[in-house]
Amino acid sequence: MKKTRVINSDISRVISQMGHFDTIGIGDAGMPVPDFTEKIDLAVEAGIPTFMQVLENVLSELQVQKVYLAEEMKLQNPKQLAAVKELIGDTPIEFIPHEDMKQDLNETKAFIRTGEETPYSNILLESGVVF
Repeated sequence: MKKTRVINSDISRVISQMGHFDTIGIGDAGMPVPDFTEKIDLAVEAGIPTFMQVLENVLSELQVQKVYLAEEMKLQNPKQLAAVKELIGDTPIEFIPHEDMKQDLNETKAFIRTGEETPYSNILLESGVVF
């Protein structure tokens, strides 16, 4: 059995297959996911699991060089933004329009859907290298 924190087999598989500059998304229950983008649906009910729980779990295993957040998060969900900033530390953030983020899901390796129901709780994680 795996010893690392990510025990969801689909999330673990996607992380292990990511290369430099590949992206994976994590988001709220309402984010529309393109039909051809793999959706890993963890949502059980409203708020379970939370966006931050899943983000923390994925970050425990994925080397991230940059994150993308919706520009709208600054005004619509500043509490969540503060929590993300605290968790990611010095990792650079690029703010993009939410509509662009939805389009960018066409290029992600997968999107992990949570039970989060707060506005703009979505993130794209850009994979870095460990060497």
